[in-house]
Amino acid sequence: MVASRTKLREQVIHRLGRLVSSPSLTTETSPQVSPRLSRFTLWIVDWGRVTYQSVIALGRFSLFAWSTFIWMFTRAPRRETIWPNFYQVGVLSLPVVALTGTFIGMVLAVQSYFQLRQLGLETRLGAVINMTLVRELGPVLAATMLAGRVGSAMAAELGTMRVTEQIDALSAMGANPIRYLVVPRFLACLLMIPTLTIMADFMGVAGGYFYSYLILNIDTHFYFYNSAQFVSWYDLFTGLFKSFFFGAAIAMVSCYQGFNCAPGAEGVGRASTASFVYSFVSILILDLGIGIFLDKLYVVFFPAGAKLF
Repeated sequence: MVASRTKLREQVIHRLGRLVSSPSLTTETSPQVSPRLSRFTLWIVDWGRVTYQSVIALGRFSLFAWSTFIWMFTRAPRRETIWPNFYQVGVLSLPVVALTGTFIGMVLAVQSYFQLRQLGLETRLGAVINMTLVRELGPVLAATMLAGRVGSAMAAELGTMRVTEQIDALSAMGANPIRYLVVPRFLACLLMIPTLTIMADFMGVAGGYFYSYLILNIDTHFYFYNSAQFVSWYDLFTGLFKSFFFGAAIAMVSCYQGFNCAPGAEGVGRASTASFVYSFVSILILDLGIGIFLDKLYVVFFPAGAKLF
């Protein structure tokens, strides 16, 4: 009796399943959606997901930066944690920054000479090279080298600590990871990048001068005279002022990527790559915004300005 009831129940379930999955019923109950509308819907969903994730990431980054600033002004970092970062960021970055600045100065001399020669203004070559270096290329190249050499290393180091649960161990022992790991790196990048910028400017000016004097036969007197006439202290201040923001952006982006690293070796690699990419994009955005602001400020304090021609 029980077996017959079970068999009857299975037959009813089987017939109901065939009825629900029948083509006629499906056609009547579910309306047809055009492929074009379906693609548009998926496009809207994808953009909504990207926007949602971007807002969440921006909020997390803002909280991370706020915590860093709070700990930086609340308690000074320990000496044994901050001096190694100063050495890593500042001293070990000097050779690559100096080499880059030297060759950039030479490249500017090569590219600018033939353009100015057509106008008969080749003696103004020093003004073009030095102004370009101290206002734009010096700080931007120093920051780019810092992002590639130090920023990626920071993200990889902190990402490895996150994957191996060393950051969680610090929290379990009662030490704040942001104060112990992020604040020293942030201060090192913030305070060392002006020195690297000055080194890039100096080596670029030296490289451009030696190439102009030895290869292009530009007179030394006119080279430095025109440089002194058109390159002012405000131009040097512009480059150094930008460098502080570049260093802060590199340190914050790199440490954030390391702290939020995905598990595994692939996550560490992605964090290191993302730190350089986002740092470089931040450098360009900051360079544009601060450059516009400082140019307007220059017009206010120096209405006449300096003219090259």
